[in-house]
Amino acid sequence: MTLRVATRGSRLAVAQSSLVAQRIAAAMGEPFELVTVRTVGDNSKEPLDRIGGTCVFVGAVREAVLRGEADICVHSLKDLPTAPHPELVLGAVCARDRANDVLVARDGLKLADLPSGARIGTGSPRRAAQLARLRDDLAVVGIRGNIDTRLRAVAEGRVDAVVLAAAGLDRLGIGQQATEEFAISEVLPAPAQGALAVEMRIDATDANLVTGVKRADHGDTRVAVTAERSAMAALETGCTAPFGAFAVVSDDDVLELVATVLDTTGREPIRKVGVGAPAEAAAVGEDVAAALLAAGAGHYLGVG
Repeated sequence: MTLRVATRGSRLAVAQSSLVAQRIAAAMGEPFELVTVRTVGDNSKEPLDRIGGTCVFVGAVREAVLRGEADICVHSLKDLPTAPHPELVLGAVCARDRANDVLVARDGLKLADLPSGARIGTGSPRRAAQLARLRDDLAVVGIRGNIDTRLRAVAEGRVDAVVLAAAGLDRLGIGQQATEEFAISEVLPAPAQGALAVEMRIDATDANLVTGVKRADHGDTRVAVTAERSAMAALETGCTAPFGAFAVVSDDDVLELVATVLDTTGREPIRKVGVGAPAEAAAVGEDVAAALLAAGAGHYLGVG
């Protein structure tokens, strides 16, 4: 068989899907082909929070698998809804790349070097809120589009800088364009940022396919993103909420999750930490979410 991989058509999506497809196809001993689909998010120029968040990039790619046009689909895991799909299974969570956000600014500038009033482009409330706490004298402006579109906005002078995921630049081989990498401690990433996910039909019967997909799974990454996404699910919030989370499994097999809920009007962010065994990842996420809500995070999220 030829492994058929459903993917969005952006340069980044194709690069990411090709990386994953090569790994799985090699494990299967088979060739692969990409099945390119166009999603609601690709067709619309509306802000993401008006059309359903980054989750809108997922549906059409999933449908290609459900219709039998592809065997698997590849997503940036941060785009995937937390609720499981009734007909699909998360077959693999690939080893996470850099989860950090980075700044790409004109003239090689860092955040501290930008002049007061400089325009920073991002469509993410999470990024906007954290940037405002680092530099409240800058103008954060909404921006949509793929990586190339956003980098072009800087090159053409429409904004002074943009904030992007480090992993995306790395996968395109242009990580050197970042002028500053934000530490996880100062700009918490979106849940599962930097991780790629493979979905397949829950009733898939091809043993070679199932085995090949499983070989792409990375245990510690799956544990970490399970905790992060569990916290997001427990908060009953979505992809575009001002919520950041990052978990890691230590060398001595301890899971630690830190999560924050931010307020775009400038109130102090609420930040909580949870620790547990890797097998308790979902429970650790739920406990951290409960602690955030107990501290008043619901008001920041508009749910209390």
